[in-house]
Amino acid sequence: MTMTVLVNAGPWLSVPPAGYGGIENVVAALVPELRLRGIRVLLATVESSTLPVDERIAVFPDGQFAMLQRPYNRAMGVAAAHLHRVVREVRREGGAGIDLVHDHQEAFGPTVLAALGPDAPPVLHTLHWDLAKHPDLYGSFDGGGGLWVNGVSFAQLATAPRALRRLSVGHVHLATPLAVHADRRPQHRKRGHLVVLGRITANKGQHVAARLAHRTGRDLVLAGPVGPFHTAEQLTMAPPEDANPDIRYWRDEVAPLVDGRRVRWVGTACGAERDELVGSAAASLFPISWEEPGGTAVVESLSLGTPVVGFRRGCLPELVEHGRTGLLVDPGDENALAAAAGRAAELQPLDCCREAARRFTPARMADHYLRLYERVLARSGRRVDLLRAVPG
Repeated sequence: MTMTVLVNAGPWLSVPPAGYGGIENVVAALVPELRLRGIRVLLATVESSTLPVDERIAVFPDGQFAMLQRPYNRAMGVAAAHLHRVVREVRREGGAGIDLVHDHQEAFGPTVLAALGPDAPPVLHTLHWDLAKHPDLYGSFDGGGGLWVNGVSFAQLATAPRALRRLSVGHVHLATPLAVHADRRPQHRKRGHLVVLGRITANKGQHVAARLAHRTGRDLVLAGPVGPFHTAEQLTMAPPEDANPDIRYWRDEVAPLVDGRRVRWVGTACGAERDELVGSAAASLFPISWEEPGGTAVVESLSLGTPVVGFRRGCLPELVEHGRTGLLVDPGDENALAAAAGRAAELQPLDCCREAARRFTPARMADHYLRLYERVLARSGRRVDLLRAVPG
């Protein structure tokens, strides 16, 4: 049996992304595993994507992430053009060639695809973000009899609006290729620094981490983009009046604490640079001020043998075993966070790697998604046992 899934990654970044890109990295980890299991994959993305697929669908030559920083009346057409192309593909196939659509595009994706109704291929929409962002949409969302959702953690779905919970078929934790054989790779030599990996934004709490570093005398490295800017040189091009909230946060609360010695910002880190930076750290800090839904950086840190130290919020208690693979403290308690960072060296890096290899591999994520595909197909009256019918 051959099943065809249209995976909609959206128009914002290539798959895999050149640097930072949480959703696109998830898609890049999932799609190869689906294809190994005999699934034919159509990927809706941008033309610069290099991930091997059976067919690529694109409107834009490259990622349109920078457009997200522009006024709405200039950026609104990007998502609309991309979804218009996706719908044309579904219509071109007449609904017969595509068995299921797996959507990852915020807001526009579920609204447009749900409007196709139950005669179109069924849709699984993965919720990657803060579900409090769009209360008017999510508070009364209707799947139209053909769209269901999944979360990226139990905690995310537990606090979702009732309308979304009614459409939920479960949750699937995120994965990373770094978790594959993580327990068999040579360990990085620990250098004692702390690291925060992720987009520079107030929810991630880089300013809290920087304060901790200066207060305790621990070296800290911040790695991640500021808005659309991946390097210090690029960031100098941002106009002084830039209204991007992440840039304002950087300028007002983080940059004054970055002295280049105790606290450094290295821009976006990926590949071998990221692996060395995180793998050699004493701990990854997560002083988050929101209910983190998925935690890609958490699973990457564990895969690289680095314990997680952070506030007990969102998905962190699901991903981190307190006292074994990390240390979690009450939200907002910076004294407890500093103390936990000092104790991180007591934890065993190999325990972190073993947990990652057990729980966070792309193969495990793909198997979970096949189960959700089965549930969605069953709810649409198209029953199939993918885990037995598709070769693994």
